[in-house]
Amino acid sequence: MADQSALVFSGIVPHPPIMVPEVGQESVADVRSSIDAMTEFTRRLVDSNAETVILISPHAPLELESFVAYDGPEVQGDFANFRAPNTQLTAPVDQELLDAIARHASSNNYVIEKITNSKLDHGTAVPLYFLLKNGWRGKVVALGYSFLSIDDHLAFGTCIRKAVDDTGRSVAFVASGDLSHRLRPDAPAGYNPGAYLFDKQVVHAMEENNPQSIVQIDPNLRKLAGECGYRSMVVAIGATRGIESHCEVLSYEAPFGVGYLVAQLTDDPGAKIDGQALPRLAREAVETFTRQHTEIKPKARLSEFLGLPAPCFVSLKTLDGELRGCIGTIEAMQPTLAEEIVANAINAATRDPRFSEVTEDELANLKYSVDVLLPAEPAQFEDLDPQMFGVIVEDSEGRRGLLLPDIPGVDDAQQQVEIASRKAGIPPGKPVQLSRFKVERFREK
Repeated sequence: MADQSALVFSGIVPHPPIMVPEVGQESVADVRSSIDAMTEFTRRLVDSNAETVILISPHAPLELESFVAYDGPEVQGDFANFRAPNTQLTAPVDQELLDAIARHASSNNYVIEKITNSKLDHGTAVPLYFLLKNGWRGKVVALGYSFLSIDDHLAFGTCIRKAVDDTGRSVAFVASGDLSHRLRPDAPAGYNPGAYLFDKQVVHAMEENNPQSIVQIDPNLRKLAGECGYRSMVVAIGATRGIESHCEVLSYEAPFGVGYLVAQLTDDPGAKIDGQALPRLAREAVETFTRQHTEIKPKARLSEFLGLPAPCFVSLKTLDGELRGCIGTIEAMQPTLAEEIVANAINAATRDPRFSEVTEDELANLKYSVDVLLPAEPAQFEDLDPQMFGVIVEDSEGRRGLLLPDIPGVDDAQQQVEIASRKAGIPPGKPVQLSRFKVERFREK
């Protein structure tokens, strides 16, 4: 069985500066496939809920027997060396994760040399440019590899994985590297008629969902190809060992005699539920509807948790803790939980009969919570516990009422049943059937 890890996404990307529109200008048409694939790659990374991205580049300063890392508090880069000095980028460094990687590396007798006051190399800057351009926001750890053996690079990847899991935040790993540099007579490193075999083996390994076979590629073929991405890929393979592979080639092209591969290695956005994602979605739904009178559409690619149908309640409260609206569903009414949250959040803001509609002036003073209902089970009165279980009451006429668990002021089962019955319009004392359920509660921090 594959391990569950905080490393929720990984992949391989190219780094030709010509992909950056400000650098390539009209020549970007020649790498359009790679540019479009980077947009899709970033979308998947964002959907994985990664809070930090680790990038490893072959063009960071090289040390003979140590790995390197760009030190914080932030990394900076530009494309001045490629005639675009005004195209600049910055991102905060995840110092906690970087320190954890250094500790695990040290315990395995590997050294990480920290680089200070240095601009990012283009092998790091190009992928980071596309991540930022396409909507990713978060921290980074930017690394470079070494002249150590392939086995050492695999082991270093394992150190990274352990550090990620120790830190516990959702992390993505991006291996930057181009494939063969000798695919055409006008290629920058010259031409070798057998160079294409290296690219063919890498692409085939990804298409067959067998990235481990990349480690076995003949060293002589790597040398013949003049590649620059192999060790980056090996570190990524070491970091993802034990995680189920979900390889997919998003793009491969070689317009200038250099192989550019955009590919996914692993993608497990459901491995770690982002507890803030649910109330964040509710907030976005309410604020968009209140300001623009439009209903947002959840992203097409969802985690397993948000992508399955489930009933839920969305609650809006003021920052002082006063209820401002609460609407929910006992049974799923939408195809996915994400769509259920959007619908119930808008209804809580506009259709709770106890309150007027939320106005734009109120938005800054609201906080959100989402209660996802787990499957209900029939219960007797003595089975109820208002702190642990919610209750559903139903009478012979089909009227149903629900009360969530752990409601302030509801101290016993009798109160819980009476309130749920009253909400359903069931007269006091009328017999009811009882069900109980648990919830997973997600509150904004």
